[in-house]
Order: sequence, then C-alpha cells, then structure tokens
Amino acid sequence: MKRILVFTGLTGIAALIIAIFVFSTTKKEEVSNKSYRDAFRDNYKIFTPEVPNSISFAGEEAPINLIYNREKLDREFLINTYWHTSTILLLKRSNRWFPVIEPILKENNIPDDFKYLALIESGLMNVKSPAGASGYWQFLEKTGREYGLEVNKDIDERYNVEKATRAACAYLKDSYEEFQNWSLVAAAYNAGKKRIFESLKDQKADNYYDLYLNDETSRYVFRILAIKTIYENPVKYGFYLREADLYQPIPTKDIEVKQTVPDLVDFAIEHGITYRVLKIFNPWLRSDKLPDESKRLYYVKIPKDGYLKGEKLQKQIKDYEAIFNDTIRVGELD
Repeated sequence: MKRILVFTGLTGIAALIIAIFVFSTTKKEEVSNKSYRDAFRDNYKIFTPEVPNSISFAGEEAPINLIYNREKLDREFLINTYWHTSTILLLKRSNRWFPVIEPILKENNIPDDFKYLALIESGLMNVKSPAGASGYWQFLEKTGREYGLEVNKDIDERYNVEKATRAACAYLKDSYEEFQNWSLVAAAYNAGKKRIFESLKDQKADNYYDLYLNDETSRYVFRILAIKTIYENPVKYGFYLREADLYQPIPTKDIEVKQTVPDLVDFAIEHGITYRVLKIFNPWLRSDKLPDESKRLYYVKIPKDGYLKGEKLQKQIKDYEAIFNDTIRVGELD
C-alpha cells in the first residue's frame, strides 16, 4: 500500500511539473506571438507611391494637373508598385530585351518610350491574346501580314522580336502621319486607328487626354507612364534589383538557311543544341520543319558556345559584382 501511495505521489508531482512547464511554455509562446504581432504592426507599413508633378510620353507632356488624369495615373502607380511579382518580372525581362528593341526604334526614328508599349502589351513574352494578337508587339494575323511578317502554320514572324519590332515601327510611323501626336498613336495601337479617329471627331477633341474612351484604352498611356517611371527609378518605388537579379542578354549567332529544312530536330542536333533550345531561341518556328518554297533567306538563332549553361554569363556577373558590390541598378542605396 505504501509503495502505491509513494508511486501515486510521485506521479502527481510529475504531472504538476509537466503542467507548470506546459503553462509556462504556452505563456512564453503567447508573449512571443504578441511581440511578433506588435513588431509586424510597427514595422510593416504601406505607403502610397509618389506621383510625379510632371510626366511625359515621347516628349509630350501629360496634363496630370487635371484631377481625373492624376487619379488615373495614381491608380497605375499603385498597381505597378504593389503587384510586386509582375513588376519585378517586367524589370528582369526588360534588361534582356530592351537592348534588342531600343536600337530598332532609334533606327526608325520612333521615340524610345515606345519600348514600354511592348512591355505593357505582352510583358515581353510571346503570348497570344483571346483576339488572336500574338508576340511581343501583339500583332493580329492580318495586320502582321500587311506589315511584311510571314504568318502561316509553319512560320509566324510575329514571334520574331527583331522583325516584329521593325513591323511595329512601320505601323507606328503610319499612325503618326495620320495623328501627328504620339499619345494618340499609342492609344490607336490599343484601340485601332478607326476608333480613335471616330472618337476625336464625335467628341470634338484633339488629344488623347480629353477623350472619353473604354476603360482599357483610357488607362493605356497612363500604364505606360507609370511603368516607365518605375523602370527609370526602381529604388524610389521600392524595387532593389541588383545586376545579378536581372535576366541577362544571351549572345547568339545566326545560321543562314536558304532551303527547306525538313526536320528541325535533326537540324538542332547538327548544330550542337536540342530541339527545345532551338524553339526557345526561335519561337517563330511554329512546327517541326522550315519550308522554303519561296526561296527566302532565314536566320535561325542559336546560343554562342559556352552561353547555354550560363558559364560566361555567370563570370560576367561575378566580375561586375566584384567591381560594383551591392550597387543597385540605378545607383547607391539611400
């Protein structure tokens, strides 16, 4: 009986110790959680991004002194500042593709700001819209053909960045000859020339900012203005991207093709790459062959030796960081 009493007593003491420990631990966790919540509340702050007092597109000043225009611009700054994943990806991709687009715009006397039109049109991805617009510049099939792009089941040059950019330049030039205003040219790229002409006529207006348009087109230039400003001042809007974070241009070499390629899989292997790599670098090749009945000259891109796995790119990045350690893309941290 004594043994039972002693055992029972020890059991009770052990239970009491466990209860005290559990209670103590729970209280510590509550305190810890409370401290964490307090710290989160005190440190996590959301601010409205600053809207510039003046802003321009293609050298044309936007009248953001008007309250409805300023609020439209404010909306686009909020969306692009706080939709972090989307804007970060835009900044990353632009580092790879703007060096391809910029010289073509310059060569064709198109304002540099139109690179942001491609950025908001497609996110610099070879996407296809529900209406059938495709590629970085979102050409419809009919319009692409009108501006010299080959579009068929095997070849779709709307997905060829260089050729599509040149076609876009030709389209923008034609549009400017009609409107004599770059903001209207941008709006017409979104809504179509006919709709913008009719809106100007019906509303007796002479500029984009005075037009009453559908929601997408009425936001269009403001979206460009917001992403342009963030791209030019990423740190100011909370985007701290190092050079190593950005998608680097991948040097390529061109393979001239003057005759039909019946099997692109074999073609890829012959040039030391996989079919997948061939398709990644040449998204305008839409099937597994390259017919050339018209005897045209095509240029097929493949990555230069050593760049496919990124060895040389990584070395360039490390060399850069060794010189500019912790330097942000547009200057030192504040």
